Amino acid sequence: MATSFFAPPSDPNFVNYISKVAYFFTGAALTIGIGQFIWTPVAIKYGRRPVYIICFTLLTVCNIWAACAKSYGSMLAARLLTGIAAGAPELVAPLTLTDVFFLHQRGRVMAIYNCALALGSSLAVVILGIVINWTSWQVVFWILTGLSAICLLLMIFTVPETAYNRSIATVVDPVPIPITVLEKSDKSFEHVSRVPPPSPSACGRTSRTPYFKRFALIPKVYTGESIWLIMFRPVVLLALPGVLWATLINSVTVGMIIVLSSNFSTAFQNIYGFTVLQAGLTFISMAIGSLIAIVFAGHFSDWVADKLTQRNGGVRIPEMRLPALFVGVITGPLGGILYGAGFGLKLHWMCPVVGIGLIGFTVVQSMNVSLVYILDSYRPVSGEVIVTQSTFKACFGFLLGFYTNPWVAKDGYLGAFGAMGGIEGAILLGFIPFYYFGSHWRSASWKWGFIKRLAHWAEDREVGE
Repeated sequence: MATSFFAPPSDPNFVNYISKVAYFFTGAALTIGIGQFIWTPVAIKYGRRPVYIICFTLLTVCNIWAACAKSYGSMLAARLLTGIAAGAPELVAPLTLTDVFFLHQRGRVMAIYNCALALGSSLAVVILGIVINWTSWQVVFWILTGLSAICLLLMIFTVPETAYNRSIATVVDPVPIPITVLEKSDKSFEHVSRVPPPSPSACGRTSRTPYFKRFALIPKVYTGESIWLIMFRPVVLLALPGVLWATLINSVTVGMIIVLSSNFSTAFQNIYGFTVLQAGLTFISMAIGSLIAIVFAGHFSDWVADKLTQRNGGVRIPEMRLPALFVGVITGPLGGILYGAGFGLKLHWMCPVVGIGLIGFTVVQSMNVSLVYILDSYRPVSGEVIVTQSTFKACFGFLLGFYTNPWVAKDGYLGAFGAMGGIEGAILLGFIPFYYFGSHWRSASWKWGFIKRLAHWAEDREVGE
């Protein structure tokens, strides 16, 4: 892309041009987080479906714009706007999953979702290398245009609104609850009498909504909360200890992928003599690691939580999922060390490839466990929690884009990625104090004055969990 907008590789300033092209990706990563501040109040107040339709329409237009861009400024503007559009699915998809699936199913489905995100970034690199090797980078955006247009049609005709106004199903007349009454007789034995259960007609029901109403384009209002309060709440939630810790996990794990994406191709070409296609194929290991992580992020974390719930007399608290993070404590730092050592010590090319796979595994496993933990803790404001994590992650990734290459140039691959792996492991080790004290910290922080004023949700946001 640098040759399309600036100069050929023989130009002495070509290295600086590569850094400018990197803004196409780091800038989009930043606007993904910023855009979610726009989409959050819309998705919460007016439903998920309008956001899906608007964002995929905008995404399709932006991909066409990028494919036709003739100047650096035009391309950068298209990519920044693409980030705003792409931020919506990253926000609304977890909301949709929490709307549809129950508490005991959430770990597994969120693991599949997070794996899909990781597969998107890893397989996209592979496909990108193949397409560019045989055609041009413009073809990539035409492919993305077709994919986003297909998604738009699917959203319009097959995805109903999943937000639900629980006041619709309220019961008009009070329904007696089945109870057991114990009475002592003169013969000193207990007589049991039961109140018969209510008939099905006495319970509140909602009739099946016709197809055209379920897929209507005119949104409803699902909460009476102010748009501005919903938009500002993600900033306040960052002060909660659990949200801050989970956000740091999200940022450092995903930030590692952003760092890899900015220099892996150059590193493989310079050190191992790989072509662009061969360098892209190394990200297959990240796809494999992400797929394996589904088991440890979903089924394993649910199993850990279920076992600890049984030991707690059947009472479940969100922190019971956290011990599953011990897997990420091992794989995260190990992946960073293998990746850095492979390039820094010029080991066999499989060393950094295995490191990439372990990093992909850690992203899915640790991010899913920490995200589900926070969603379970603050389910009614799950949208704002997701925005808190995504926005902080986007800003963190954007800053890494500026400092990664100078850091690698100063300390080498082993020093830089070894340090990042160590930081990641230290943050993940936070699961130990949060497992023992997280419940107390949640309760205490929820009573802070500014949290009561700005973070507590309205009654119509309750979900019954």
